[in-house]
Amino acid sequence: MHSALDPRDLVPDEAEQLAHSGHLIGDLEERARAAAAASDLDGLARISDELATAPLRADWPYDEPSDDATLERLGADVPPSPVDVADLPRRLRGAWLGRAVANTLGKPIEGLTRAEVETYLRAAGQWPQTGYVALLDPLPAGVSHLHESAPFASAGLFVDVPRDDDIDWTILGLYLMERYGQDLTTADIETEWLDRIPFTQTFTAERAAYRNLIHGLHAPETAVVGNPYREWIGALIRADVFGYVHPGDPGAAARLALIDARLTHVQNGIYGELWAAALVSAAFATDSAEDALRVARRFVPGTSRLAAALDGIRDVHRGGASAKDALDWIDSELGHYNWVHTIHNAAAIAAGLLWGTDFTTSVALTIAAGRDTDSSAATTGSVFGALHGDDAIPADLVGTTHHRVRSSIRDFDRITIDELAARTLAVTTVALPAETAAEAAVESEAVR
Repeated sequence: MHSALDPRDLVPDEAEQLAHSGHLIGDLEERARAAAAASDLDGLARISDELATAPLRADWPYDEPSDDATLERLGADVPPSPVDVADLPRRLRGAWLGRAVANTLGKPIEGLTRAEVETYLRAAGQWPQTGYVALLDPLPAGVSHLHESAPFASAGLFVDVPRDDDIDWTILGLYLMERYGQDLTTADIETEWLDRIPFTQTFTAERAAYRNLIHGLHAPETAVVGNPYREWIGALIRADVFGYVHPGDPGAAARLALIDARLTHVQNGIYGELWAAALVSAAFATDSAEDALRVARRFVPGTSRLAAALDGIRDVHRGGASAKDALDWIDSELGHYNWVHTIHNAAAIAAGLLWGTDFTTSVALTIAAGRDTDSSAATTGSVFGALHGDDAIPADLVGTTHHRVRSSIRDFDRITIDELAARTLAVTTVALPAETAAEAAVESEAVR
């Protein structure tokens, strides 16, 4: 699946990426897929050379910068908002717990289309979805496959939070903040990737960047050399921890997100991480998803495709449309993107938060959009937990399984949600009352 080591994936995927970002590629995508099917490596090399010179359409309506100077100015006029420090431990735990629970809810059906998700969930007696997804055998007619994680991430088949890169990156982000704090650099992240996470537990843009690191490249080259996944969702899923440590200060959260995102992504891939970090941060200072989304939108360039998608789903909501109308809009306006792309998955996150009435309906709606269901659901769950606290996560979903987390990050496997929340509280930049700060420091030290 989208191998960062195989030109039979890389070249067709690069053609798709260029077409979606406004480049004139003629029939190169069709030729690339035909050459890939025939394992014609020489032909793929020639097509790759042609793609490297594909011009941007003269009528392309978007301006999508990736330079630091421009992106650092985004949201510069957004001031920090006060947070209730007494309530912060509950909200931080809610964010971690919401992320873990929601990720598992979407994990077995990751990669399915919207229609396939509905077909499968109906067959499983989970439409609308209220719980973890059962493993059905045989598959219902009309469902092409399940995610490879389904045998250990479906209902009744896990005893802890199943390992997933969406959770691994959040855990690694916490470690980065503990070790480097606000002085974190992209070079620091490069070092810790190579030391802390196995290559085979990374995917798409992250695996391409990791490969580039092994070959001696550094950011920003790691994001663009042989990386057709540079606008996919991988950066967005790494954002949450920067909001956790900067509750109520989306500008500071977005600054760290940019330092992280430049390792693997450009353009809308970067914007997705800035947006998600600001969204999570803003959620700690309000109980209104709409308010948090409004703040986060200011960290996305207004001339970008991601801004157009976020503005579009906002307008659908303001027009009084139904949740089904929202999903129809995502399909019709954004359905041409690969299922792992940032843009439509971000719209699904926004839809879940705007139309959802509680944790379950918010996450279920994001999953119902299909595509990268575990990643998008995880962000929705994280934001909901930050907005409303840990008691907003249904107790029956937490059960006995969502206390301890399986992780590929070195030294973190089977860490508990409570430990993660305590360690996060200990490195948050909010000034805590002396007693709370002391308790957080003691808890954090005790679990190391």
